[in-house]
This record gives sequence, structure tokens and C-alpha cells, in this order.
Amino acid sequence: MSKIIPFKAVRPTADKVALVTCRTYEDYSSAELAAWLNFNPYSFLHVIHPAYANTQKITLDKRFKGVLHKYQDFKNETILISEEQPVFYLYEIQTKNQTFTGIIAGTSVEEYQKNQIKKHEDTLQYRVELFKDYLHQTGFNTEPVLITYPDSVEVNTYISLRKKSEPIYAFATSNKEKHTLWKIETQSEIEWLQEHFENIPNLYIADGHHRSASAELLYEQNKSLNNKNLNHFMSFLIAESNLKIYEFNRIIRDLNGLSKDDFITKLSDNFIIKAKDQELWKPQNKFEFGMYLDGRFYALFYKQNQKVTSVLENLDAQILYDTVLHPLLGIEDLRNDERIDYIPGKQSVSVIKDLVDEGEYEVGFMLYPTNMAEIKTIADNNLIMPPKSTYIEPKFRSGLVVYEL
Repeated sequence: MSKIIPFKAVRPTADKVALVTCRTYEDYSSAELAAWLNFNPYSFLHVIHPAYANTQKITLDKRFKGVLHKYQDFKNETILISEEQPVFYLYEIQTKNQTFTGIIAGTSVEEYQKNQIKKHEDTLQYRVELFKDYLHQTGFNTEPVLITYPDSVEVNTYISLRKKSEPIYAFATSNKEKHTLWKIETQSEIEWLQEHFENIPNLYIADGHHRSASAELLYEQNKSLNNKNLNHFMSFLIAESNLKIYEFNRIIRDLNGLSKDDFITKLSDNFIIKAKDQELWKPQNKFEFGMYLDGRFYALFYKQNQKVTSVLENLDAQILYDTVLHPLLGIEDLRNDERIDYIPGKQSVSVIKDLVDEGEYEVGFMLYPTNMAEIKTIADNNLIMPPKSTYIEPKFRSGLVVYEL
């Protein structure tokens, strides 16, 4: 049983929505941030990243208060407006290669605690605490948790028909995406969607494990307030087939004291190795890995010397860790070891080649993407994937819909 609720959102006025919404600020380089903040007074970056030039000089407490003050300024200046009643939204993101469509709603913290909203990634406690403090100080969230649900003919049909109606927003962005938002406000539609989701036994977090954990922590610390908004967190619900799952590729700064020849010899214990020379080779199937080392590409085919029944041990990211990164390269902590970095699989393999050729990194590894069935099996068995196993789209734009606490 999955409970979803409508909520009184805050959102930009239609004439400013293209100027207000932005990518998460971590996606911007320093130069991009400075340009947007200097030349676009409506950008939500002004809210989520106030006092940009002085962020290193102010405390987190002052920064969070600055976020709240700027958010109130945007509301007072009618850049942002509040819905008069609780609603759902239907939201579509059109990229060059794919269209993503889902429903924006509130999902239950209690169902998250009962593991009816399932997770497949671990969280870092300091990040959970940090975002909890952010939510507490600012009183709002504009980055929903990306949640997936089993494909439904009924919901797909509803979405197809609903998209024929007049949207409240339809706008393009500078990264050549098209965004469309419809408001679902009639009681009959809201109840129909709620009834349908009540028949879904489990939802699965695709992206946003820290956000959901922070919402739970805030809820636990404020239970006595009986605040319905704290009992839920904003989610973007999207059908399993509509997600795009990329791998995270790995680049490592050194060979842990091994020569190139010694390293390749040790790799041959677990992999059949085929030189690909200058071919920009990527794995085509599970149990295949690409490697770029010393100006050449290699295809690595896992030998699977022994049958493994554990879904976790069968994950390509886990195999690479168990056979290469940990025993050969001496990397234990995938989150915090400064010798390893990660490149989203949506970027070209040539990015890895260039980084290695420039000399800062010694070797790069390309993985085959994890599929939804593996993610669900991991979650169903209360297991945790290795850090940076998946890069999942779509990515939500900050400032499009705000959930107030």
C-alpha cells in the first residue's frame, strides 16, 4: 500500500518560470554560477546559494538563514506564488534523446520507515544531518526524491490523456531541454491517483536517499508538532520503464606501486583481456569491463570462476571492487579515498581517455549499467549497492515546485 498526498506547493509565475528554475547548484562550475547570479536576478540560484562570493566566510547557520530570507524575498516580490489548495502535478522533461513523465506528490515518511518505500544505497550520516538542518532552518525543499513504481497500463493511459490538456508551464532551458507542467487539482483525479497507488505494495527510491533520510530525521525530531507536511516528503514518481539508468565509471590516480605489466598480469587471474588499442570501447553486456591504461583501451571479460548466487556479489560494480579496486589497487573506501573519482556513464568514454592522457589519473574503468531488476532485488533483500553504482535520470529542476514544511 502506497499513500501519496497532494500538497499546497509554491512555484514560479508562468512568465518567469524559465528564468527562475535551475539545475542543482553543484552542477554549475564557478564561472557558470557567477554568470547566472550576475545576469539573472530571477534565478533560484539566488535562493539556494545566497552570498555566493562569501560562502567560505559565513557559518552554515547564517547561510541557511540567508536561504530563508532570499526565499521570502522571492515570495514577497511575487516571483513565487502559492497554490490555493493541495494539488498533484504531472511533469514532463524532454531531452534530446528521451522523454520522462511522472507525478509530483507527497510520499509518507512512515512508509519509508516501514521499508514500503525501499532503498538500495547507503547514506552518510553527516550529509543526512546537514540536509536535515537545512530543512529545519529554511522550512522548504525544492528537490524531490526520485521514486519509481511498477508500470501500470491505467496510469500510463491517464498520463497520455492528461498531457493533451493545457499545461500551466511549457518552457525550454539553456541546456536544450523542454519542460512541461500540468496541475492536477480536481478531487476526482486526486482520489483516482491515490486509489491506484494504494494498490501498489512498494515504491523504490531511484535517486535521493539522503533527502529521504533527512526528511525522516526531521520528522522524528518534531513528531510532537503533529505537522502533516513533516509526515511526508516531496517525490517525483515515475514508472520503472521510464527511468534511464547509467553507470558510474571509475578513474584511479595510480596503480598502487604496480608496473603496467604486473597489473595486467594480476588482472588476468579474473579476466580474459583483449586489447582494443584506440577503439573507444565500452562494455556491451554484464560481466564485461572496459579499461584505459597507458594510451590503450582493453576489454575485460570476467571469468566467473565460481558460481555466485548473491545478487550483490554479481553486481558489476561489486565485482570490480572485489577483484581489482580493493585487492590490486588498495582502495578500501569508495566514498572517501582521494585516489578514485567517478564519471557518469552519460559522458563519452573520451572524457576518461583525456583525463588519463593528461596524467592526473593512471587508469580508467568503464562498467555496464545496472538494470532496474537488480536494483529492486537489492532493495527487496535489504542490501546496499557499492557507492556510485548508478547515475539515474531524470534530474529535477530546482525552483520549479517547492514543498513547504
